[in-house]
Amino acid sequence: MKVSTDYYDELFDFKGQWDMPSRCGLKIRNVHGTPVIIVTELYQENPGTSVTYAGESLARQICDSKNLDFDKIRYIECTPDTNSKLSFYDEEFYEVDFKATDLTKKYTRLSPEQIEDIKLS
Repeated sequence: MKVSTDYYDELFDFKGQWDMPSRCGLKIRNVHGTPVIIVTELYQENPGTSVTYAGESLARQICDSKNLDFDKIRYIECTPDTNSKLSFYDEEFYEVDFKATDLTKKYTRLSPEQIEDIKLS
């Protein structure tokens, strides 16, 4: 569902590993002229590949579907809070740099303030 030219918020069906039907939450926000893509893992509602394992393939499928230039996007993965007592199930956001060759530089954890800046822009 297209909300406006600057903002999408929808469920996105994609081809996961081995073309397995998969689904994620998708938000796209235009922030200072740059499309910011936020994909959210749906856990039990996702029948296939997780957003992290789909990675670049998912980003490219989104760009193809929404007519975005892959080389001009910011791509963020969200793992939502599952209301667990275990801290590794808390909500987290990571910006992914697909050009990075070092795994430690490929994923950058974003603070709640950084995410709020994107949502408000």
